[in-house]
Amino acid sequence: MTCLPNVTIALETAAQPCVAGLIDELDAYQKPLYPPESHHGIDIESLCRPEVLFAVARGAQGEAVGCGAIVLCGGAGELKRMYVRPGWRGQGIAARLLAFLEAQALARGCGEFVLETGVRQPEAIALYARLGYRECGPFGDYLPDPLSVFMRKAAG
Repeated sequence: MTCLPNVTIALETAAQPCVAGLIDELDAYQKPLYPPESHHGIDIESLCRPEVLFAVARGAQGEAVGCGAIVLCGGAGELKRMYVRPGWRGQGIAARLLAFLEAQALARGCGEFVLETGVRQPEAIALYARLGYRECGPFGDYLPDPLSVFMRKAAG
């Protein structure tokens, strides 16, 4: 568990109503930005699989204020579903949530981190770049997409 002023971050199950609310908010933000073929989010059921590390950031009253996941696959971890509620942004929660997830994945043998985000999310791209991620080509099952930005970071 990581503690911030009024915020804690811990691994939790994604199968909770508060998490569904976060994912719904994220989808409501992202889906209007991209056509369906360029939306690569995963659902709650997939976030509950054993190879997924899912973390929730909670405020002092226990309310879910952010979340993120890393899907472990063959020594790599793909970042998915990073989200911090708008009223909680600007406090470093996303960076700490990502650092927490990376540390959890590293402890499980993860050697690199990858992610896909959209070109219409410059704040997310800037955050990832600031945290050491560099643009790369498509990975895994992803195809080239002019609306996607693919990024990679070596673990450790």
